Amino acid sequence: MTYQRNPVKAPRVSGLALKAFVNTLESGIGSVVLEKLVKDSGIEHWRELSAGDAPPIQYPLPHGAPAAELQPPHEQAARAIAASPVQSERETVAAYARAYREGGVEPVTVMRRVHEAIERLDSGAQRLGLFVARKPEEVLRAAEAAGERLRAGRPLSVLDGVPVVLKDEVDVAGFPTTLGTKFRNQVATADSTVAARLKAAGAIILGKANMNEIGINPIGLNPHHGAARNPWNRGHMTGGSSSASGAVVAAGLCPVSIGADGGGSIRIPAALCGIVGLKATWGRIPETGVPPLCWNVGHVGPMGLTVDDVAAMYALLAGPDGKDVVAQSQPTHHLSGYENAGLAGVRLGICWPYFEDADADVVARCKEAVKVLTDAGATVVEIPPPDLNTVLWTHSCIILSEMASSMLQQLRERASDFGLDSRTNLAIGRHFRATDLVHALRHRHRLTRELLAQLADVDVIVTPTTATTAPAIPEETLPAGESNLPVVDALMRFIRLANLTGCPALSVPAGFDKAGLPVGLHLMGRPYEEHLLLRLGRVVERTTEHRTPPSHVRVLR
Repeated sequence: MTYQRNPVKAPRVSGLALKAFVNTLESGIGSVVLEKLVKDSGIEHWRELSAGDAPPIQYPLPHGAPAAELQPPHEQAARAIAASPVQSERETVAAYARAYREGGVEPVTVMRRVHEAIERLDSGAQRLGLFVARKPEEVLRAAEAAGERLRAGRPLSVLDGVPVVLKDEVDVAGFPTTLGTKFRNQVATADSTVAARLKAAGAIILGKANMNEIGINPIGLNPHHGAARNPWNRGHMTGGSSSASGAVVAAGLCPVSIGADGGGSIRIPAALCGIVGLKATWGRIPETGVPPLCWNVGHVGPMGLTVDDVAAMYALLAGPDGKDVVAQSQPTHHLSGYENAGLAGVRLGICWPYFEDADADVVARCKEAVKVLTDAGATVVEIPPPDLNTVLWTHSCIILSEMASSMLQQLRERASDFGLDSRTNLAIGRHFRATDLVHALRHRHRLTRELLAQLADVDVIVTPTTATTAPAIPEETLPAGESNLPVVDALMRFIRLANLTGCPALSVPAGFDKAGLPVGLHLMGRPYEEHLLLRLGRVVERTTEHRTPPSHVRVLR
């Protein structure tokens, strides 16, 4: 099988032309235009492609080998942070823990510095577009309580007193969960499972982070809350849809955050913002209290400054909650072998033509990261290329159909309240046929089965996270933004299969391009083997150059 990627034929559209295009899509002749649009993009071949004997249900995800080292979640989190090297220039979770326990630093003092920093970075003409909601007084009260626990020697976990920001797709009691829209403003009355577990660990929630409207685009531009801007260069995108969840960590406002990922929405901003992002196995981290947008491909998960930070968050967040039905049947999560930097016996699956289908600097940095892994003992096994057209249309059909369904009432009542790019994607989602969705679900089953068979011969599949570093923000198109499918394709090229199959995937920094923008390496593994991805990510991280972005603050000193 030869690697092939169909060129993206859709033109870049913005301004009045985009508005006219959207109005046409939503008009009586919209179905004709949409049918031509999807045909030109390769859907007919996909519609005719046999799914064999695959039924339209997800292939059961195997539990794999039992844990070699079982520990309670809080001990796992402490283990991850204990493994962190002392790095005075990086304000990691470990740095917070040392400052609070050994440095005489008080959480309330730190939170006041954080608030001052947010005011500097996220206000005025040069704002980064990070927050949609904050409650500074509540933050200070939580910091005072954390300080009392730490002084008494009774911290709730290694995250006690550590600031965290949640994507505005995750319920936090007392805050609206807007999903990046202008119409969803009802205040949540209960915490999501993720928020509840963070609070139980003593983490201090700074507020709700900006995101792409309803998470439907991977670029980070929001027509209502403003563009989220990249701390490495504020004229460039953060990626999305967990846009500001990536930027707040890169900017130094917190060492960890929460994102959600239906099509790369954790891993893309992690790569573009130079941080770490984990999309765990489907259902590994409960989505209770995360308003449904895309049931079959959606995940919620941690983003952080380092792999150790993400590992600690993962340890505290994973596991069933008795409410999320997808999260019910899973093996106990663990960090077996986490600190082992020797990779003898680990097999890296790489399809080189696919791997190299990216910008030159991205390929170069990711090849250097692969060498780091092989120098540590891993071996490369060449694997066949993915059928990108099948993956593209299977994922697009599922996620856009589900998003269109979840927003159907709002579209009927207030379509004009949505941004133009969202309306374009939702029109495509409404255009799919019932037979298309069943066809997509059957291919999802087949693709999962085939990927699991491939993962019997390799332990992880390695690619770049994105084919390009952070694209420039099209300033002249704001606030409405644009439809630019070539950019979307470059950001999502290596992403979709992990969402479709439910397999875990990690983005870890792999250096910088010639313009100083971060590059991400993508590791995808077998279901419930997050511990192996994190272990490999640590090995890459140890030898990767670290820099500080221009828009950055330090709050521990």
